[in-house]
Amino acid sequence: MTPMPAKRPPVPLSRERIIEAALHIADGQGLRRLTMRRLGDALQVEAMAIYHHLPRGKEALMDALAEHVTAVQVDRGPTWEDTARAWCRASREALREHPGVLALALTKPPKGGTAIAIREQTEQLADSGLNNAANAVQALRAFVFGSVAVEVQQSGWADPETDTWIRRDERADADFERGLDALLRGLRA
Repeated sequence: MTPMPAKRPPVPLSRERIIEAALHIADGQGLRRLTMRRLGDALQVEAMAIYHHLPRGKEALMDALAEHVTAVQVDRGPTWEDTARAWCRASREALREHPGVLALALTKPPKGGTAIAIREQTEQLADSGLNNAANAVQALRAFVFGSVAVEVQQSGWADPETDTWIRRDERADADFERGLDALLRGLRA
């Protein structure tokens, strides 16, 4: 008689697992298809178990997803421009990695980790000598969010006829860098 394989213990439910599964659904099927029931099925738990980790339910989940892609932090560079450039590139990558939650990133007010990241970015730029760092961070965030929104729109990600979207587009990369250079020149003035 062949011994039965040992059952693997279930992976404990955590906020991180919930967010990871929700990102997978949103990126693969779109935000409208993300329901607590579908998320519970993906995690192999009852949907109510999710509320233990996110007591405000779907609203808390949406906030967590927005924070996941917008609470970007980078180390301070030698100049404010180096810091701003690193932050913009890292933010772009985080948003491009999860196109399914781009709408949340664009519409949810900054809370939690995102608010902390914005404050750190402002302090890093101010400490590096940039005047009016708060306005600069606002302009940089608007540029990054807008450029990623255009890039995702042009990629065909949301087109139901498209199986995969183009994540690496040299033209989009060049457009982003050109726009970033122009914005940084403007902030220098």
